[in-house]
Amino acid sequence: MPDYYRAPGWFTRHVFNQLVAFLTRQGISVLGSRVLAVKGRTSGQWRTTPVNLLTHDGRRYLVAPRGETQWELADDEKVPVLRAYLRRWKAEVGVFFEGTGPDSSDDQIRAIAPRHPAFEVLGVEDRGP
Repeated sequence: MPDYYRAPGWFTRHVFNQLVAFLTRQGISVLGSRVLAVKGRTSGQWRTTPVNLLTHDGRRYLVAPRGETQWELADDEKVPVLRAYLRRWKAEVGVFFEGTGPDSSDDQIRAIAPRHPAFEVLGVEDRGP
């Protein structure tokens, strides 16, 4: 996986994300926002961050506009997901996609796909036996 990540600035980390997380926990979704909670592998502490949950073709996805994470769809599988994500949230996250937008060609989106991990979110009811 490429070494690509754009860390959030102070304002985003300490004001914007905190405000969106607070509003989301109060039941006020900001453009479809949710709060993702993950238990630390070594610390056991819960970490939370606001995320944009994308529903595309009846499936749910998370996309990391800022870059590298430890989860990922294959790059070819990401093309329609990234296109739908940009169609919905380009105004908010477009700066992280280096000029690529929802109307870009499949090849253009595929070229930036390695820098933008995505995964499908499955509910308990979606898991196999």
